Amino acid sequence: MNASTLHTDPDAAAPAPASASRVSRAKAIAAITLGNGLEFFDFTVYSFFATTIGTLFFPVHGALNQLLLAVGSFGVGFIVRPIGGVLIGAFADRAGRKAAMTLTLWLMALGSALIAFAPTYAQIGLAAPALIVFARLVQGFAVGGEVGASTAMLLEYADDDSRGFYGSWQFVSQGLNAVCGALLGVALSATLSPAALHSWGWRVPFVIGMLVVPVGVYIRRHLDETLAHAEPVDADTPVAVAARPLREIFAHHRTALVAGVLTTIGGTAANYIVLFYMSTYAIKILGLPMSVGMSAALVAALVTAACSPFAGMLSDRFGRKPVLGVSRVLLIAVIYPAFLLIHSVPTVPAVLGVVAVLGAIVAFTAVPNIVMLPELFPQSMRVTGMSIVYCVGVSIFGGFAQFFATWLIQLFGNPLAPAWYLIGCGAVSLIALPWIREPAGRPLD
Repeated sequence: MNASTLHTDPDAAAPAPASASRVSRAKAIAAITLGNGLEFFDFTVYSFFATTIGTLFFPVHGALNQLLLAVGSFGVGFIVRPIGGVLIGAFADRAGRKAAMTLTLWLMALGSALIAFAPTYAQIGLAAPALIVFARLVQGFAVGGEVGASTAMLLEYADDDSRGFYGSWQFVSQGLNAVCGALLGVALSATLSPAALHSWGWRVPFVIGMLVVPVGVYIRRHLDETLAHAEPVDADTPVAVAARPLREIFAHHRTALVAGVLTTIGGTAANYIVLFYMSTYAIKILGLPMSVGMSAALVAALVTAACSPFAGMLSDRFGRKPVLGVSRVLLIAVIYPAFLLIHSVPTVPAVLGVVAVLGAIVAFTAVPNIVMLPELFPQSMRVTGMSIVYCVGVSIFGGFAQFFATWLIQLFGNPLAPAWYLIGCGAVSLIALPWIREPAGRPLD
């Protein structure tokens, strides 16, 4: 099967939008996107305190080397995302979206708890960085299944003319939770002394993230299942559960897999550089105070969250491919001048203005991308297919975007190197657009 027939699944009943009868659409959107939003809350605060975590858990020589190890541990969680995507995605395609999303929330809570209460290198030696890495692996495994299940469920709640708008709330939740993480980071840095922040203040956000999970599990209990034929999986091993959709996907949906990964590369690299790395860049490369770096991330997240619903509606009206393609070309055109401007004029207004513009462009390039991915696969393998595509692209080019950017600066001695990374990823991602049939407005199943 090629990309022109990727939407057909005659054996699967189309999920009725009326499945939201027990809960309003707004509450359903909030409940569905909660887990993925929580991931970005944790990621935001981890990025903000990367320099602190590097000092406490990776005591190597040189501040830049400590930062490399800290952002490297941030990225290591992405290595297991494809595994989580396959196993939890297959579970979601058989047992249902709700069961899978509940599992991922509890795994996220475990990862947050491990980071929140991890002893430092000074207390337990090499076991300390190992514990941080293990916590990131647990969270990465969980998110690998969470994104696919929650995005698929959003689209299955929508009708054919509003899937872009519904799917956009996946990205809105990421932006709003990044805003919450940024506000908390700013509040902690403003109210605590540097010694207190270094000693225990950086742990507070992870404790909050851990405590939010039981609330999310309770809220999600009231969702209606959108999988047409959910079935028990108690008697099967995880490998057996995952085998069936994997065989189908690799046998009949190879074009969708390759095209989906390529388009994801450009969107995820832009997302993680603009929303997360720019704060670290402002602090470590431009030499601005931590409060400015956090404010930059706050502005980027606010603008991205505000623009995302409009990006979704625009993709419903004009199509996913045109909105994605135009915005991605625009990002390629402006990213180098943007880095050149803030390096030449490292002032607060310049940095905040640049991240605001980039945040808006990121919304219009990332939203149609993430909405399009589950539309490439039929319902019986939708979560598995999207999870593989999304996680492979994000694992390398998103999770390690901060590491690659910092490494390129160190390698070439050029503070503008992150711009070339984004340009390369964006250019590669445009190659796949001709392979994909426009999914907007067509029946999902």
